[in-house]
Amino acid sequence: MGQRAVRSRRTLFEREGELAAADEALDELTGLREDGTEAPERPRGALLAFAGRAGIGKTTLLAEVRRRAAAQGCTVLSARGGDQEQGVAFHVARQLLQPQLAGIAEAELRAQLGSWYAIVGPALGLCAPSEGAPPDQQGLRDGLDWVLTHLAVQRAPMVLVLDDAHWADPESLSWLAAFAPRVEELPLLLAVAYRPDELPDHAEAFRSLPGRAGQRPLDLEPLSAAAVAGLVREDLGTQADDVFCRECWAVTAGNPFEAVELTAKVRDRGLVPTEEGAHLLRDLAAAVKGSGLIARLERLGASTVRFAWACAVLGTEIPPTLAAAVAGLGSEEAADAADALRGARILAGADTLEFVHPLIATAVYRAIPGAVRVALHGQAAWCVINEGLGPSAAARHLMETHPEGDNWVVQQLRAAARETQRAGAPDAARRYLARALREPPPLKERAAVLHELGCASLLTEPATTVNHLRAALEEPITDPELRHNIVYRLSQVLAHSDRLAEASETLAREIRVTGDARVRLRMQSEQFMWDAFRADEPDSPARSRRLARLADRLTGRDLTERYVIGLRAWDATLRGEPAHVALHHAERALAGGIRWAEADRGFEVPVLVALTFMYADRPGRTEELFAAGIADFESQGWHGAHLSFGYTLLGYVRYRRGRLAEAEDFARAGLRLAERVGAGTPVHWYAVGVIIEILLARGRVTEAAQIGEDHGFGAPFPAAVTFPDVQTVHGELLLARGLTKEAAAELEAAGRRLDPRGIRNPSWCPWQLHLARAERHDAPERAVATALEAVHRARQFGAPSAVGQALRAAADVSSGSTRVKLLEESVSHLERSPAAYELACALVALGTELRRSGSPKEAAEHLYRGLDAAMQCGADGLGDEARAELAAAGLRPRRLHSTETDTLTARERAAAALTARGRTTTEVAEELGTEEPVVVRLLSAVYRKVGTDRTGLAAALGQQTVR
Repeated sequence: MGQRAVRSRRTLFEREGELAAADEALDELTGLREDGTEAPERPRGALLAFAGRAGIGKTTLLAEVRRRAAAQGCTVLSARGGDQEQGVAFHVARQLLQPQLAGIAEAELRAQLGSWYAIVGPALGLCAPSEGAPPDQQGLRDGLDWVLTHLAVQRAPMVLVLDDAHWADPESLSWLAAFAPRVEELPLLLAVAYRPDELPDHAEAFRSLPGRAGQRPLDLEPLSAAAVAGLVREDLGTQADDVFCRECWAVTAGNPFEAVELTAKVRDRGLVPTEEGAHLLRDLAAAVKGSGLIARLERLGASTVRFAWACAVLGTEIPPTLAAAVAGLGSEEAADAADALRGARILAGADTLEFVHPLIATAVYRAIPGAVRVALHGQAAWCVINEGLGPSAAARHLMETHPEGDNWVVQQLRAAARETQRAGAPDAARRYLARALREPPPLKERAAVLHELGCASLLTEPATTVNHLRAALEEPITDPELRHNIVYRLSQVLAHSDRLAEASETLAREIRVTGDARVRLRMQSEQFMWDAFRADEPDSPARSRRLARLADRLTGRDLTERYVIGLRAWDATLRGEPAHVALHHAERALAGGIRWAEADRGFEVPVLVALTFMYADRPGRTEELFAAGIADFESQGWHGAHLSFGYTLLGYVRYRRGRLAEAEDFARAGLRLAERVGAGTPVHWYAVGVIIEILLARGRVTEAAQIGEDHGFGAPFPAAVTFPDVQTVHGELLLARGLTKEAAAELEAAGRRLDPRGIRNPSWCPWQLHLARAERHDAPERAVATALEAVHRARQFGAPSAVGQALRAAADVSSGSTRVKLLEESVSHLERSPAAYELACALVALGTELRRSGSPKEAAEHLYRGLDAAMQCGADGLGDEARAELAAAGLRPRRLHSTETDTLTARERAAAALTARGRTTTEVAEELGTEEPVVVRLLSAVYRKVGTDRTGLAAALGQQTVR
């Protein structure tokens, strides 16, 4: 790159520090040294934030930044917030990004944006919104992040300039505020300017964004008397004497905009800039702003005033023909008015008009008489629609009109709300619909508007949504489908607000009066689902029997039937029915297909079906379903609670498989997303519970306790059932910290909550296993009874991992030779399961018991296996325990043979293939020419790697079992 170009056209007085910061940032961005040579360091971006009151020179400074950036070969993106466009969703984002992408052929644009096309395209005005569910706000922000990052890398170096950020729309501003800390990682300079006293609450983050001045913006100060004198003489010549210049400074208070405008007035009047004419400056300064500006405007004539008013109503980037239509002027009269306003330094531009300065636009807008202003906004809405710009463009004008019972207004606002919500801006949609409700709509449409308003408020204001939807049900509704949709949505928002009982009761009331059998079945399936999550369900066993009878009659012909069957599978899992029963119903539910991102359905049932496989020792199948489900979420742009659930529970699946390092990564990703959704939400409970359980398994008790403390993990617990059960996890955490009495009390409370509901499967909630360990010090006999009851329940369910885990807990609270027998049986079961961490625990426990009972040779074999398994799992605490036991036996821990992968070895594949064909362990050993214990270990590795037990091996290997 050549030498830096001359930096200035018009002198920017007393902005040397700000320009130096801009130059330094541009040099770092472009990799240019002060002497113009290339710098060896990697170019990096930065943030420049300029703050100051109106007219202080922010716009001029940013214009200079843009000019210098262009002179250094930077791609420049620029946008400006507008006083009249604050309520237009993504107005600023479109100014920034649309010019870079508009004009590209659709096929090329789809290829360039990939899966983000349907997510960000509607927000940026590049394509029409789809009919499916809109992206959530976090997903849309992630998409905008991707687009800007992609452009910054592709068209580097890049400079993004945002003027009047205080007037930017909330959607764009909150996105940029969240994105700004990342600019240093990109070849991107972000320069923003705003008025600090007008920065809205949703943009508070801009006040503390890290910039060139540290944790504060660069504040622009008024010009000194000497600087104003320099500015005056630059415009009026050196004949401007000191008295005249000082008076210019006095009447403008050092405001650069007012000083420039004042010198223009002096020049227009032909005033000699000397002491003799200084007394006229105060009157001239008054004409620059406020009432003086308006008086000057009024002298231009009624048509010109009306044209200026129309421009003020339209805001920024004003088409002259549209302004003429709003003002009610002919083309020639409008052209004359535009010329007069340009001559008076009120407007600038030709093909597109804009006010010379936002201060002028604000003054003109505020000077419009109230009734006239409302009428002009109404006229602007009509004109915008007639120009084909659509209801979203008209909506901001309709928001400024008075309610008059005009159904056309209602229809336009509803249409704008639909467009805006599908584009990913539910807050803007909510504002439009609230205004439509005040119009008001015709009585027969009121319920529909309330329903739409409730849907728009669903994610941001659930309590308000409940009120809107309940009000909708009280309105006369002639369309049964509308009533049903209101009930579905109301039950959903109640459930997601942890008001599960109300959700169930809402559906129950409607079921009693619904005549359509298919609708009634859909409502029953929804009620069954919310009842399944209720911790306070009054008669859970009865509901389970009703669900079983209903599911057994259904064939799965449509999505509603498959949902009912899926709920039956989950109910069987919770109650500890034989695992093969739960798996049978889960396969039935999946037979016709269940998508995770259905527009008018929750994702809960598909998740429950997937988890059924995990608890039944088929975690490999669960992971396949989760991978498809998460991809479904991401394709829809659902990056908030939905994606958090997906990552969190995928982490839980990895934990159950014993892949603790991977589990922790997924769970932390889920927790980060949950924190963006908000503390106290169900997804937040899930994420914290899972990460605590993983950390305990890894032996990091202190860190787990700190996570719990940081996130308020404790009573009161949510009314909804969570996975894992958070009260049980809290008891497990207390136990790990040595607080046995407190742990026992918590775990007993969990049992009192779950047992009456018939939730008896220790594979789903191992509260009895932890309670037995908590009781063994003070009540050893009760501890044994508790553990043996858990073993009995686990055997009823039949999953090898559940039985093995329960047997190890029974061994922990038993004594004498019984301990060894229980642990040997535990290892035997766990070797037939995919639960690697539980197997490692059982091996170390068995080795420890054998060493202490005087069998060091046998102990060493199990301890070595347990140590290898613990290290492969990432269970550092368990590995330390195994090393300590080996040392106590006088043995040295050997090096790990290898790090386990998912790839089967040749011998493992051979053993697996024979087993899948129905061979016994003895027969496999004979065919492979080896011993049975070797085959057991080969198959144990297969089950861990493939993610299944023996019963699912054939399907997992893609083979048919030979009978």
